[in-house]
Amino acid sequence: MRPLRKNSKGKFSSRALRLNNNIITELTGLTDILSAVFVEPTCLAWLDLSFNDISHIHPVLTELVELRMLNLHGNSICNLSEVDKLRTLPLLHTITLHGNTIENKRGY
Repeated sequence: MRPLRKNSKGKFSSRALRLNNNIITELTGLTDILSAVFVEPTCLAWLDLSFNDISHIHPVLTELVELRMLNLHGNSICNLSEVDKLRTLPLLHTITLHGNTIENKRGY
């Protein structure tokens, strides 16, 4: 695996972020974190939020217009209407939701 490159300000040139296996319940402040860590935060293409305790799709996710893959498995999402919020992401082609309460809903 090659090391991540940083610019002169110490920011990473990456399009992926893994925040899996934490106790994250909401994503308030994610925009600030992305801006502090990445050279081009709006170009995030892969976000792993699996195995947290997220129950709602925070609006910050809909601002990640370059997002292609979103891992949300092993969380606490229980309503399909939450997932519908992601329709605004034009490039999103892969989303994982297994291990959420939503699996028990009819029509999942």
